[in-house]
This record gives sequence, structure tokens and C-alpha cells, in this order.
Amino acid sequence: MRDAGGPSVALPATAGRAVIDVPQRDDRDAGARAVAAYKAILQTVLDKRPSGTRLKLAAALGKNRSFISQISSPAYPIPIPARHLETIFEVCHLVEAERAEFLAAYGVAHPRFDPCASAQLRTRTLVLTVPDRGSARKNEALDTAIRNVALRLARLFAEMEPP
Repeated sequence: MRDAGGPSVALPATAGRAVIDVPQRDDRDAGARAVAAYKAILQTVLDKRPSGTRLKLAAALGKNRSFISQISSPAYPIPIPARHLETIFEVCHLVEAERAEFLAAYGVAHPRFDPCASAQLRTRTLVLTVPDRGSARKNEALDTAIRNVALRLARLFAEMEPP
């Protein structure tokens, strides 16, 4: 039986099954608070940046604006995927102190996160001149397709490189 206040409860072994340690609400709440902590840092950073930064971030990540709202609001428990961190740092122009504070909070929320591995995922911006397709919808579709192809090519080249 679960105890509403305890950190975890060991369920008894039955019919040859092992004892299972079930995390309780407090453990989940601690994880959600840790995620909320680094999201609050990102939200503060975004609030200090010029208008349009959220839209630029959405475009750089190949996502829509609602995704940016979810990953930057402490109210949503959705964690930020590690693969997006470098893009977030680049687009939002985090200064070293903001980046260090964010990574420290991210490390608390995700103990298996390796900031050194994140540093290897660094990106750079490449500016291309492409034809105007005549509408915002068509232009965005072209931009998204180009971003997706570039990401796939980068992954392909990374897999081909010897360790």
C-alpha cells in the first residue's frame, strides 16, 4: 500500500516476483521542481531579450512557438531535451554566468547529463540566400526543409567520422 507522505514504498514480493521500490509523489515533485528551476532561468533570460527571440528560437529548433512556451515555462513539467541546449544558448545569447547557472540547474534535474557531451554538440549559423517563394507559408516550408536536411547531413557525417 502506498504511503502518501513517504519518499517511497517497497511493495512486498509475491509469487516469485522481486520487491519493487515505487517512487512516491515527493520524488516526482522534487524532479518537477528541479525542471521548473532551470526553466525559470530560461524564462528570465528570454524575458530580458528583444521581442522576436522566442520566434527565432522556434525557427532555429524547427519547432512551433507553443513548444518554446512549454520549454520556457516552469508551469509545464516538460523537460528541455539536451540536444536543444546549444541552440538555445546560441539564439538567446546566454552570457557565461547565465549559461553556468542554467547548466548547474539542468544537472540537478538530469543527473546523468554530461555538460562535456553537450559542448561537443556546438552548432554554428550558416546564412543562405534562397528564392522567395511568394508566401510566408511556402517560405517557412522551404526554411524548415533546409534545416532538416542540414541536421540529417550533420548526423550522417558525425556517424561516418572515426572516434
